[in-house]
Order: sequence, then C-alpha cells, then structure tokens
Amino acid sequence: MERRPLGRTGVSVSPIGLGCWAIGGTWGSVDDRESEAALHRAIDEGIDLFDTADVYGDGKSERLIAKVLRERPHDEVFVATKAGRRLQPHTAEGYDAANLGAFVERSLRNLQRERIDLLQLHCPPPEVYRRPETFAALDGLVAAGKVRSYGVSVETVEEALAAIEHPGVQTIQIIFNVFRLRPARELLGVAAARGVGILARVPLASGLLTGKMRPDTRFEADDHRDFNREGQAFDVGETFSGVPYALGLELVEALRAEVPPGATMAQWALRWILMHEGVTCAIPGAKRPAQVSDNAAAMRLAPLADESMARVESLYDARLGPLVDHRW
Repeated sequence: MERRPLGRTGVSVSPIGLGCWAIGGTWGSVDDRESEAALHRAIDEGIDLFDTADVYGDGKSERLIAKVLRERPHDEVFVATKAGRRLQPHTAEGYDAANLGAFVERSLRNLQRERIDLLQLHCPPPEVYRRPETFAALDGLVAAGKVRSYGVSVETVEEALAAIEHPGVQTIQIIFNVFRLRPARELLGVAAARGVGILARVPLASGLLTGKMRPDTRFEADDHRDFNREGQAFDVGETFSGVPYALGLELVEALRAEVPPGATMAQWALRWILMHEGVTCAIPGAKRPAQVSDNAAAMRLAPLADESMARVESLYDARLGPLVDHRW
C-alpha cells in the first residue's frame, strides 16, 4: 500500500485517513458501537491516521479513539488532534502557553497517551500568526515531550502561507476538494518546498461529493449541514465547502460522468485529491464501517485521466472560482 511522508515528522501514513469529527457529534445521530466498529474497520483497511479534536463531542471523539486503540495494542495509528476552540472567547490572546498546556493535558487524558503525535491549532484567529509566543509555546510542548510535532488547521490559503513561515510548523490542514482548487494552485507547491505535510479535510464537501444527496434530502437538527448552511455557528466553508447546496447538486451531476466504471463518486473525488503529490493524506469522515471501506477503496483506484482532471478545472473556473476563491 502507498504511504506518504507527513512533512518533516519522519512519519509516513496512508494517503486516506479517517476524520473523526462525525463520531463526536454535530453530524446527526451517531451510535457509539457503530463508531467503534468504524474505527476498527479503518485499521483493518490499512488506514493509520486518525484526525480528531478536543471539541468533537467535548472530547468524546478522542475517548472513542483511545478505547479502540487499547483493543488494538499491536496496531500503530498516528493520532492528530486539535486545540484552541475551547477558548471562550476565542481570541488570539488565548493561544498562550498556559491555555495550550491545559488543552494538551486534557487531550492526553482523553487519548490515554503520554504524547500527542500531532497537535494542530484549530482554525485560530488570523492574529495568531503574528504571535511568535504562541509558536514558542508549541516548541515548549515538544521539548517537554508532550507533543511529537505540531501544525495548524486553517480556513484560508493566506493563513496557511502565514503559518508555514513559522519553522516549527510541520503540517497544514486545509479544505481541499474538487469544489476548492485554490490550495492546489497557490499552496501545495510552496508547502512541499518547505517540507510541510498537507492534510486535506472536508474532501467530500460534507457528503455532497458522494453523489447520494438530492434536493429533498433532510438533515437532523443537530447536523451542521442543517444549522450552519449560512455560517450561523462557524465558518460556512466547513459546510458543503461553502458552496450553496442547490449549486453543489448541479455540479455533482455535471461531474458524474467522470467517475470511472466500478468506482463510486466518493472514491473518484478522493482519488482526485490524491492525484496532487503535495497532499499527504485526505481525511474523509465516517460514522459507519461501510463508509470507511468505501473511502479506503480510493487508495486502490487507478490514476485519473488527464481529461478528467482538466474537466474539473474547467468546471471550477466557470462555476465556482468566482464564488469561493476570494473567501478561502
């Protein structure tokens, strides 16, 4: 199975990981036993990077991961978590040594580990990138053995470019999919030159790129795809990649012909991401084992044709670029 180096961490990981937001909450109803089965299935499928955060279910996601990994003591899984969104209010000044240290200690307890593999600042305010003391605090956590390496989860390309100016930043997590091409054009090459790994989040545009949604699809009240379509709770780009739902459905239909025979649309969309060498790992979420297996199959899909890649570019430039490029 292909493995890709995660920046300068010295670790190589599977090109498909598992995003663990959904098993924590805000994606509708979830069954913990099914979530645990999904985590087990991921390991069975060769997925060895789990991405979570301390705010996913107020630590529930981290604790579920810990439970499953206790049951798999011989399987090595690289666990990335995030910190910062517990701040109330969420201000740049809050990203200090005391708060970051407290967040790390809480995640260590949740994960039942002595060291966090990868700690990511969780979409911090832009002012954080002008606070060298924040990154000095992260360096201190590495020196203390609490954190193996650190990175930043960002909303915009500009934030990513600012983050990698700090020499200790080894990874960037950013939304990247066929509805969000700007990272490929302005970030991936720069990150690769700096030895910075890229984790592609929201790779299926909150499920739009599974091709299974319809105009009458309904979401539960606690699912962000219902309550955050206009950015009421957090950045609208995290929901359907910021693409209006009706337009997203139109674009999915326009792209359906690009899906190779025998593949699902989700597999095609994930393979499109993996065609970009600057990407280390795409991290689609899943709540059920079948979803995990469907996503993992993208690692075995043949490279996409140049014509298919060009079709995505053409459609994006005509329909989406003017809508999303100036925002993210």
